[in-house]
Amino acid sequence: MASSRPSSLLPAPEKGPLLELIPPPGPRQPEGVLPKNGGIPRWEGELWTAQQRQANPLHEISYRACFKPQLPAYFIRHLTEEGDRIYDPFMGRGTTPLEAALAGRVPVGNDANPLSILLTRPRLNPPTQKEVVARLQQLRLDGPARGPASLRVFYHPETLRELANLREYFRKRETEGTLDPLDDWIRMVAVNRLTGHSKGFFSVYTLPPNQAASVASQKRINRRLGQTPPRRDVRALLQRKSAALLRGLTRADRDRLGSVASRSLLLTGDAAHTPAIRSRSVSLIVTSPPFLDVVNYAQDNWLRNWFCRIDTDSVDFACFRSLSSWEQYMGQVFRELARILTPEGHIAFEVGEVRKGKIPLEESVVGCGLGAGLKVEGILVNAQRFTKTSNCWGITNGQRGTNTNRIVLFSRR
Repeated sequence: MASSRPSSLLPAPEKGPLLELIPPPGPRQPEGVLPKNGGIPRWEGELWTAQQRQANPLHEISYRACFKPQLPAYFIRHLTEEGDRIYDPFMGRGTTPLEAALAGRVPVGNDANPLSILLTRPRLNPPTQKEVVARLQQLRLDGPARGPASLRVFYHPETLRELANLREYFRKRETEGTLDPLDDWIRMVAVNRLTGHSKGFFSVYTLPPNQAASVASQKRINRRLGQTPPRRDVRALLQRKSAALLRGLTRADRDRLGSVASRSLLLTGDAAHTPAIRSRSVSLIVTSPPFLDVVNYAQDNWLRNWFCRIDTDSVDFACFRSLSSWEQYMGQVFRELARILTPEGHIAFEVGEVRKGKIPLEESVVGCGLGAGLKVEGILVNAQRFTKTSNCWGITNGQRGTNTNRIVLFSRR
């Protein structure tokens, strides 16, 4: 469905704030702020809320370097209509596909890590809490599986036994071809309770849930804190987290999800080569790519991949040591994005601050988009405060890490 929205989200300077947003962004900066690419309009301000948990609770799944749902919601709301296809080529935990589905748009997503589909697919077709409780009561978690002894740095032996038997249950169901959407949901919830820093996780106190410490690192944490893994009730924690995810889901939400879930397309592969997506079929692309070698996705997800039986070594995680190699690959990605974009479509391409802000990736993004034959509408800079995860590392706003969302907005020429 072609959108009837204006072809550009960015008005001329004299027309005021972007589509009368509340709160409005700051003033437009002078043109020429990007000498490398010349004359690119740029707006700065708080384009969406920086507060935690202002979106649907279904989004509350942890994944390293994920953006907030408000980011894709901003562009989905203003640039698309119900029934449009929304795509994220680096979907991670599935924020863009899920937000698209909740808005009645058709979700399309891709990621190199097979884990992304396991985190995204169940939330496009969520069960009821009653169904979850009934299935959990049927599970036998006292079977013969014990799990690797090395994982006892994270888990009490009986907790590890229950997790190992739950893992074996999923393996058996997949082998038999009987794994159903309810199993899919429970596995997703289990993956997100594996490790963390509160009693709501299966593990002893460790790194935030989107980062798995190595066995050696966890041994050091345990020694420093004088701690041993406590016994956790796997069923009870799965039930509690499931209830938290489902608590804000309305009948209208379920209806919208149901109307588009069967038309969703979730892929595992190279973002630069997606033949399964038809040319000129996507109305809006909202994404955030890997920022050079800032995040080690293989290291962060090793324990989740173990639980899901994903061979981490076989996953081609994008990690770029140099800006030139990053630009070369993103140029290929942009050519593919230009192929699948509708004539009236848009791309919102978000990058954060890298090397303490010394590398302006938005300039490279502009060049990649222009090279693919796209038109640059402008750059939106959304100031944000750090999440609790950043605070855990002792990072304060304005000092280290990603302090802003920088979104380069493209359209077709």
